[in-house]
Amino acid sequence: MNTQEFIKAALAEDIGSGDHSTLASIDDKVIGSAKLIVKEAGIIAGIRIAKEVFLYLDKEAIFTAFHTDGEYLEVGTIAFTVKAKAQAILQAERLVLNTMQRMSGIATLTHSYVNKIKNHTTTILDTRKTTPLFRAFEKEAVLLGGAKNHRMGLYDMIMLKDNHIDYCGGIEKAIAAANAYLNEHQLQLPIEVETRSLEDVKRVMKVGGVQRIMLDNFTTQEIEAALVIINKQYETEASGGINFDTIEAYAATGVDFISIGAVIHHATSLDLSLKAVLHE
Repeated sequence: MNTQEFIKAALAEDIGSGDHSTLASIDDKVIGSAKLIVKEAGIIAGIRIAKEVFLYLDKEAIFTAFHTDGEYLEVGTIAFTVKAKAQAILQAERLVLNTMQRMSGIATLTHSYVNKIKNHTTTILDTRKTTPLFRAFEKEAVLLGGAKNHRMGLYDMIMLKDNHIDYCGGIEKAIAAANAYLNEHQLQLPIEVETRSLEDVKRVMKVGGVQRIMLDNFTTQEIEAALVIINKQYETEASGGINFDTIEAYAATGVDFISIGAVIHHATSLDLSLKAVLHE
């Protein structure tokens, strides 16, 4: 879903048969202005989407951004102003705030994780633990927070997790089947395989045919042992049960990536306010 499709669907959900509060009290010729005020310090995200929302409702809207997505803003900062039909501002208000508060919360939390391991070479990744139909914006917020995206969906990587492996009959069979599928369909997709023990790691090393090995729910000591076995022949990713308090210890092992679903699903919305005033 692209931004315009999202805006259309979100406004249809909210406005429905009509914004009767606004239609009843505001003449359609009234022009207003509004400013987005930061009420909680953090990484701002979603300004570009806010602009598109206002322009969708009023193509003559004048949107002036004073800051850009990804900036750290202090309390009281005005991120942007908009001048448009008052009806458009009122109808856009909740969609703009919901989107920006959610994205800014994710970007801010992600930034705190990234900053925690800034002295290490490990890269933080998000996961597919996202809100349905809002994934693209949540993952955009992760990028604004300084981390990287894992796969966007089921279509851009082959990721052989525990259930795939168990259903298929083992790691070796799953890897062989994945490579055969790619060859048959002439697809060029990276293959990542999940391992649950050092024995699994050794089995993957024997068969090969992957680009990345996930070390799932490993202790830091087990990851260090796994990295010796892998010997930089494949990318490595630590996953499972890693949190803000433990991430630095995992990064210190030298693992290439750490995937953290919490940067999205544990994020708290940042407090923002859209203050609308009548244009004189």
